[in-house]
Amino acid sequence: MATGQSLSAEARAPHQGLAARRGQTRSRIAGQAALYVVLLAGVILVTLPFLWMLSSALKENAQVFAFPPSFIPNPVVWANFPRALSAYPFGLWTTNTLLIVLISTPGTVLSTSLTAFAFARLRWPGRDVCFLIVLATMMLPGEVTMIPTFLVFKYLGWLNTWLPLVVPPWLARASVDIFLMRQFFLTIPLELDDAARVDGAGILTIYWRILVPLCKPAMAIVAILFFQFKWDEFLAPLIYLNDSSKYTIALGLRLLQGSPDYGTQWNLMMAAATTFILPLLVLFYFAQRYFVQGIVFTGIKG
Repeated sequence: MATGQSLSAEARAPHQGLAARRGQTRSRIAGQAALYVVLLAGVILVTLPFLWMLSSALKENAQVFAFPPSFIPNPVVWANFPRALSAYPFGLWTTNTLLIVLISTPGTVLSTSLTAFAFARLRWPGRDVCFLIVLATMMLPGEVTMIPTFLVFKYLGWLNTWLPLVVPPWLARASVDIFLMRQFFLTIPLELDDAARVDGAGILTIYWRILVPLCKPAMAIVAILFFQFKWDEFLAPLIYLNDSSKYTIALGLRLLQGSPDYGTQWNLMMAAATTFILPLLVLFYFAQRYFVQGIVFTGIKG
């Protein structure tokens, strides 16, 4: 009798194992399906404002706030784009924005990488304390230092010039970028520095000849993020620039709201804003490989 029960248990064992594997497979498929649903919801949530902006840019102004709303313009008004871009000198403002971005972006990459190099690769008294102070500035709102900074630039005679917009990035002002670069430097073995010193390399040679070529992903992500920030920057140009010939695009877009010639035409604003973000989309499309690679590497070591 016991032998028969044992044989019966042995006969049921493969079926139980197969049922368990099937259950695990179903659980894994259900988990992946739930993950895809969450990711799809996130994609829709992120792209919905952009799609609505593009849709509004192709509508007549009366259709923008029509209820019930419609994503498909009827009719499609392509003339909104030339009307919006010809209302003000957006060509001049685009040139101004490009000059400011192209001057300041290399500065923030160079200055933050040098500062991060000092925190990550050099040994000096008070290094960790200074780094904690740098991290503490990340919690300080920009509004707190806005008035003192304005007074400093006023004393220097920099108001109504681009200097307040292009000089601070060359002084390693971005503590987030310093932290990002430092995290990447920490992933590179220190033995490379020691080997370079044995060969007679100095500190700057180690930085420029050894570490910079290895830090292209981190530098790329710093450049991309800063380019995006500087391209979208509104508050600093609003504070420091008074002459409309020196405006940036972000500041110029504000003039479309309540324009004396057009009134508040939201379709024209959306058309100008759509054109405004195209360079950012193109930049991210071509540099997304460095962006993802930089994010992965900078999260390896704390």
